[in-house]
Amino acid sequence: MSPEARSLTRRSLLRAGTATALGLTAAGCGFASGGDPAGKEAEDKPIDVKVDGDLVYFNWADFVDPAVFAGFEKEYGVKVVQSNYDSMEGMVAKLNAGNRYDIIFPTAKWAERLTQGGRLHRIDHTRLRNAEAVFGGYDYFADPWYDPRSRHTVPFTMYKTGIGWRRDRLGDLTGSWNDLWNEKAKGKVFVLDDRDEVLGIGALKHGLGLTTGDPDDLERVTDTLRSLRPRLRGFSSDSYNNLLNGNADMTQAWSGDMAAMLAQAKDPSVFGFQVAREGAPVNSDCYAIPADAPHPGTAMLFIDYMLRPENVRRNIEYIGYPMPVRGSEDTYAALVEPFPQCQVSTDDLKDDLFYRNGTARDEKARDAAWTDVKAG
Repeated sequence: MSPEARSLTRRSLLRAGTATALGLTAAGCGFASGGDPAGKEAEDKPIDVKVDGDLVYFNWADFVDPAVFAGFEKEYGVKVVQSNYDSMEGMVAKLNAGNRYDIIFPTAKWAERLTQGGRLHRIDHTRLRNAEAVFGGYDYFADPWYDPRSRHTVPFTMYKTGIGWRRDRLGDLTGSWNDLWNEKAKGKVFVLDDRDEVLGIGALKHGLGLTTGDPDDLERVTDTLRSLRPRLRGFSSDSYNNLLNGNADMTQAWSGDMAAMLAQAKDPSVFGFQVAREGAPVNSDCYAIPADAPHPGTAMLFIDYMLRPENVRRNIEYIGYPMPVRGSEDTYAALVEPFPQCQVSTDDLKDDLFYRNGTARDEKARDAAWTDVKAG
């Protein structure tokens, strides 16, 4: 598949133009949680692993190889009914609005929030034939901080955040988040359309906690990011296409998007990806089944199908992100060998540069800071 054919990539925005214009937007999303009888029932009752309807799938765009979907549909005689979101807040807004999905893919902090809110089915790993390749091969995910004993989730991908840039226009960078202020790139810089990721730039530059909610800390962070604002072209999570089509000379980017882009670029030497010495945020996505999923049995079959070695290898090559399934390591290593900065492992996750959930007061302060940054 050519880069030009891949119009929507992981984390890519689903609105026209792919980039959010500079300006004020809504900064957060409430989270309905607790007191849900369906959630309690989902917690107590194991899922029967069987076809119980079509798969209602809700994920970032272009995050599973279409050939893998086609194989699942053919084998089980079902349809995959796809919907996409452009942020975790957007995903939860749909859940809170009453939309029902069989399979979702929250990041670590959102998996914790959904779990604590009683919004996810318990997943019995013993009913997944291929789960041992995950939990027997990756100790980290046997008891992750966001979901003790992985009772409600199965890990899907891992990634870290850095800076992608065009070497043909900027030459070499210095290996710091300060590079986003590079005078040569002024007006051609994007940052991700993601509250935590953008506030994280300022926090790391000042040596602060990655998800600080302290008002004094956030004032320092927003002051720093205001100085970046005049240099930005926009907020966008479509790093892949912004670099390829020349909209960006430099962009904050997720490692998997960059690995996929570099692997498919006609001339990979034109592009680079760096992890900043001040710190690289890390994250992981999970398979999760909402407590009110209409077809949880089909969702379990889909997770097990996705964990088959042949499907894992195919999907890694498609999306550029490592999937923690034993036997897939060689595929990922070959993909990122020319781009070692993109490589991610569970050792990176142990550095614990995850975005964490704060108190309600902290989250409100961070929402206000994000609104401030986007408003300029």
